[in-house]
Formats: sequence, C-alpha cells, structure tokens
Amino acid sequence: MAKRITLADVARRAGVSPSTASFVLTDRPNSRIAPATADRVRAAAEELGYTVDKTARGLRTGRSDAIGFISDEVMLTRYASAMIRGILNVGHQSEYAVLMAETDHEPLRTEDAVRVMRSRRVDGLALGMMRSRQIELPAGRGSLPTVIVNGYAAGVLCILPDEYQAGLDAVNHLVTNGHRRIAFIGRSPAHLDPRVSVTIGRRLDGIAAGMAAAGIGFVHEVPGQEWDPELGYRGAGEILDNHDVTAIIAANDRVAFGAYQAAGERGIAVGRDISVISFDDELLATYLRPQVTTLRLPYLEMGEIGARRLLDLIGAPERPTSDPASLETFVPMPLIERGSVATLSRN
Repeated sequence: MAKRITLADVARRAGVSPSTASFVLTDRPNSRIAPATADRVRAAAEELGYTVDKTARGLRTGRSDAIGFISDEVMLTRYASAMIRGILNVGHQSEYAVLMAETDHEPLRTEDAVRVMRSRRVDGLALGMMRSRQIELPAGRGSLPTVIVNGYAAGVLCILPDEYQAGLDAVNHLVTNGHRRIAFIGRSPAHLDPRVSVTIGRRLDGIAAGMAAAGIGFVHEVPGQEWDPELGYRGAGEILDNHDVTAIIAANDRVAFGAYQAAGERGIAVGRDISVISFDDELLATYLRPQVTTLRLPYLEMGEIGARRLLDLIGAPERPTSDPASLETFVPMPLIERGSVATLSRN
C-alpha cells in the first residue's frame, strides 16, 4: 500500500518547518510567511499529492467543512434536480463537501437523515422541497444552522421562487403582444393551503394584479386542482368551443400540454390562432411544437442562493432575526420566450 503523504513530508520537500507548512496549507491568518516561501510549500504539496486532513482540522476548528442536503423528491425529479447542481456548485467553490439524502416525503426517514447528518458533524443543513410548501422542521435538528430551499417554515431562512412577479409577467407578456381576450385554466382554493403551496397564491395574485393593471378580466376560467394534461385538454376544449379568446394562461406546462391537444383536434394552431403561456419550464415544454413560452422555476438559482445563505449563516456569529420578511428570499422566475405566443395586429 502506498505510503500516506504527511505534512512533515511536504515541509522536508519545501525546506521549512512543519509549523510553517501547516500555516500555509491551512491559510492561517496573520502568519507573516513570505510569499516566496508560501509558494514553495504549495508547490511541494502539489508535487507530492498532499491534501489537508479535514478531520484533523475539524477537531481543531470545530467545523467539518461539510453541509447536509435533505430533500423530499428533488433528486428523483429531472427538472427539479437542478437545485442539487446549484448546491454542489457553491459547495465546490467554497471547498465544502455536500452530504445528500432523499426521504420520499416520509417524516421518519427525514428524522433518520438528520441524525445521520449530525453524526457526520455537518456544519449546516439545507432542506429542499420539490413543491414549495410549508413544512414542519424535522426533530433532532437542534441548533444546527438551517435553510429551506423552495419551502417554508417559521423562523428559518427560506429561499422561494418569486411567483407573484411571474404571474404579473405572464399577463404583461400577453398584453404587450396585443392580447386582451384571455382565459385561465387551473385555479383552485386547495392551492391556497400553505401545506399544499406557499407560492401558488402569490402566482394567482400576480396574475390578478396584471389583469387589473390592464383593465381587463378573464373571458372565462376553468377551475382545477390537479394540474395535469387532462385538465388542460378538458379546459381548453371548453374555452375554445364556447368563448372568443386569443390567449390561454395555463397553470403549468402539463396543463399547457393538454391545451395543445385540444387545440390540435380542432384544427387551431397554437402560436397562430391561439396563444398559450404557462409556468415551470419542465422539459415537456420544449417537446411541444411550437415550444411553450413559460416562466421558469429557478431551481438552480434557488440551490445556489440557499447554499450561499447557509454558508453565511454558518460563518455568522449571530442567528437570523425572527422578522419573517428578512427570512424570505424571492428568486426571479425568468420568462422563457418560445413560439406559443403570437403578436396580434394593433389595427
């Protein structure tokens, strides 16, 4: 078995004392080591393949340089897994390891995951939600610095999509392109329950604000709790058969998929005869023809911001304020313009 390279080996190669090598390789402040000497130590470490013993340093500093990420089903959902990439990006940039666990919405598995993370002495914990909902913080977390990505719990830093602005942007995009006879598919009182979603109500408020600012109301609305293609198919059929509209706002891309089917069966071309705009930017949105104009859920950005806020919290001597407004960070949902919204003549 190959001999493990030690700090003493690096010090001998660089011609310095072990303490000097340690000061350089652990970036100790105020060490007053000459730059040339520091460069010689780093070069020796690279030549020998030496890496800093994180465990030993953790015993000295009380930190592991690792964070835990526990999600409900983010890892299993292709378009939401960008959240993981965002967290890993920040971890890599900050030289933090990321330990991950998936719970499949089971509270006992969540508690087990927290226990495992704490046994590994992680410095902080990120909880990631596939759908933005209110959750109970897992037992056993103690005083571990914690952020929630795409979710909410009282008294904890929460990173959320800016659904209000997204709803407003969806309406503004249609109005800017000349649409005033607009229908909507997908409103349901169930979505106002924070255990179901803490952001869909904001999306609906943004849509309402956009319509009010334009001085218009929906020509027709089709309610629906399950945002699936069947709702879009049934709803668009009802709208297209009975109402004179130029555009449909679909609650999400799967609802838009069903609306495309209904339009196609009637010989109505999306992007020419009827415009469709939706939310989320699932991969499905790029499979349709024309591709769907949609407001993208910023999973990557939420992951990155959540990880940065967690590292800030780990490094801060004080805990965050209890003011709810200061604990919520809203991340923009960009408008992804594709071919499903036509520009109407203003004549």
